[in-house]
Amino acid sequence: MSRKVLNAEERVRALFGKMRAELHELADEHRAEVAALRAELDGVRAAFDELRSLALARQRAEADVAELRRLREIGKAKMVQRDISTPLN
Repeated sequence: MSRKVLNAEERVRALFGKMRAELHELADEHRAEVAALRAELDGVRAAFDELRSLALARQRAEADVAELRRLREIGKAKMVQRDISTPLN
C-alpha cells in the first residue's frame, strides 16, 4: 500500500511559517498588554499609597485634637476655684 501525500512539504512549511509568525505577533501583543496593565497597576498602587498616607495623617490629626481637648478640659478643671465648704465626696 502506498501512502497518499495530503500536502506537499513546501505547503506544510509555509503553513508552519505562517503559524509561527502569528504566534510571534500574538506574543508581542501579549507583551504590550502586560506592560500596559503593569503601568496601570503602578498608578493604582501609587494612588492607594497616597490615600493610605492621607488616611493615616487624618487619624493622627484626630488623635491630636482629642488629646488637646482632653488637656483643655484638664486645664479648665484646674482653673475652677473649688468651694472649700463643699466636701469632695
